[in-house]
Amino acid sequence: MKANILFFLIFSYTLSYSQIIQEYVKKYKDIAVNEMYLYNIPASITLAQGILESGSGESNLAVNANNHFGIKCHIDWSGSVIYHDDDEKQECFRKYNNVNESYRDHSLFLSERKRYAFLFELRKNDYKGWAKGLQQAGYATNKTYAKKLIKLINDYNLDKYDHEKSSKIDLIKLNGSNNSRDKKNVYENNFIKYVIAKEGQLYDDIAEEMDVWLWELLKYNECEIDRFLFEGEKVYLQPKRRKGYKAFHIVLESETMYSISQLYGIKLKHLYKKNRMEFGSEPYIGQKLNLQQKLKF
Repeated sequence: MKANILFFLIFSYTLSYSQIIQEYVKKYKDIAVNEMYLYNIPASITLAQGILESGSGESNLAVNANNHFGIKCHIDWSGSVIYHDDDEKQECFRKYNNVNESYRDHSLFLSERKRYAFLFELRKNDYKGWAKGLQQAGYATNKTYAKKLIKLINDYNLDKYDHEKSSKIDLIKLNGSNNSRDKKNVYENNFIKYVIAKEGQLYDDIAEEMDVWLWELLKYNECEIDRFLFEGEKVYLQPKRRKGYKAFHIVLESETMYSISQLYGIKLKHLYKKNRMEFGSEPYIGQKLNLQQKLKF
């Protein structure tokens, strides 16, 4: 009798845990798919990490900080924070206004860090490669991290979401469609989506029109504050790249390092590094700037 009761309790717990995971997947699968189309991170990986890192949305960080991926503050974080015991006591973690911000920051965290760059060379549906790569790159200290991610993906068929289409507004932006909700034409430069500003517009105006957060546009376009835009100015809807699509650029009159970085969709810090220039300095007319390879002496 006792054995039967114990079996029933174990079975009930397993069933309940499974249901919690399924509810989590149902709730956040659309966000994961949307992020996949924007940042080329498999939706299965995003969901598996969310489940594992947030305890299916029930961890302290998830409940009190909307942090579903265990992302710590790091030196480049200027947003809200929360302190939580992890590898050490009272470590600093990022705090978000909502879960959508956590998912977006996870995409940015992986796509903008050099140590994860090799992952984006994998096929979008190679979740096993991504899982092993995340462990290799040190996303988590757990030595079985990859196995846990792969098991979650297999147990809950999460890989099927790697083949789904996004139903969000971002997919409309990716296709450059025009409709009542998308009032701007969307273009592509250096594999980055952007829109063209009208004279007198603010970044906030474009953020509202394109249904994205202002802080996203400011980060993508390397601006610290909202400002008035010039007519014809590119406004990127995705992060700029580490290198340009051309080998070099000859500086013209009135061009600055920032305007050139916007012209080619290359991050400003990488433009400076490739040309061995001090950050904040400006080029001279006729200077040949490298956009792909670092300047050699």
